[in-house]
Amino acid sequence: QLQASGGGLVQAGGSLRLSCAPSGRTFSIYSVGWFRQAPGKEREFVAAISRTTTNTYYSDSVKGRFTISRDNAKNTVYLQMNSLNAEDTANYYCAATTSYGSIFDVARRERPDTYDYWGQGTLVTVSS
Repeated sequence: QLQASGGGLVQAGGSLRLSCAPSGRTFSIYSVGWFRQAPGKEREFVAAISRTTTNTYYSDSVKGRFTISRDNAKNTVYLQMNSLNAEDTANYYCAATTSYGSIFDVARRERPDTYDYWGQGTLVTVSS
């Protein structure tokens, strides 16, 4: 129901921009999060953005390097990733929730089960 794209192979220090778009839905009513999962590890929160774009949130590991944004006119959410390093290698997933309040609660927005809809993932590989 969500289509994530933009992954690929990049050298350490490089950049990628991921995109997330829904199939048959109007994205503006959803708060959206990005998660990632590396081999053998649990899925972890990366970033989230509220419906109105006013509020954005990041994990400590990506703060200052990644930027989440959305263009509701284009029905798309982006994750701009700069200064990539090997630890960023993972499958990246976008997820969406209609629960307005959950995005403002740190305990809820960082939990995968808060989100109702998920994309299939896009692989990011950072070579060192």
